[in-house]
Amino acid sequence: MSDNLDRAKRYHVAIRELLLNEWDPIGVAQISEAADEYDSYVPMVYKMLITKVPKHELFDYLWWLETEHMGLTGDRGRTEEFTNRLLNIENDVL
Repeated sequence: MSDNLDRAKRYHVAIRELLLNEWDPIGVAQISEAADEYDSYVPMVYKMLITKVPKHELFDYLWWLETEHMGLTGDRGRTEEFTNRLLNIENDVL
């Protein structure tokens, strides 16, 4: 496997785990049948991270997911903290 493909897979796994275990706006992390609940968001988050979009763009995407796409009220502070966590994901995938 190429180094780039291996790195991409590690990123995807790490993003998937963070979305489910740290972000989890609908609270399904403890439901084993819902382990794939946020998988469809992984590719976009990955793309945003590797292209190094500005922090506010990543935040805006997550905020849109929570408040518009999912219809939740959202928690701006929590989403901001999670955005910071995602921006430091490189430490998890090295």
